[in-house]
Amino acid sequence: MVLENEGYRVDTAGTGAIAIEKSQTSFYDLALIDIRLPDMEGTRLLTSLRETTPGMIKILLTGYPTMDNATDAVNKGANAYLTKPVNIDELIKTVREQLRKHREDKKYSEGKVAEYFEARFKEMDNRES
Repeated sequence: MVLENEGYRVDTAGTGAIAIEKSQTSFYDLALIDIRLPDMEGTRLLTSLRETTPGMIKILLTGYPTMDNATDAVNKGANAYLTKPVNIDELIKTVREQLRKHREDKKYSEGKVAEYFEARFKEMDNRES
């Protein structure tokens, strides 16, 4: 509800399997993932989502914060790691910041692709001349 009140569209999945299924049929910019799910560990879901939706931002939530959990989460593709009980302001700030970084990275990548094609077209024009 908090994220909906901030203007975000929100969808939910009660299990990791449902989350994976939804990620294969719909596009999501961001996923909030609990480290303990009814059917799998959240870190396993991180790995699966990295395969189905590589560009998705993944924020891991845990009520069991340990250095091992944090390291495992980052190694398996988490963009951020928050502990429960989640501070609402911190959650909103993290979501905003991660989406901002994602937009900037996408813009940078698109710019690099455009530069590459521009250089290739110039190279082809020079060969034809």
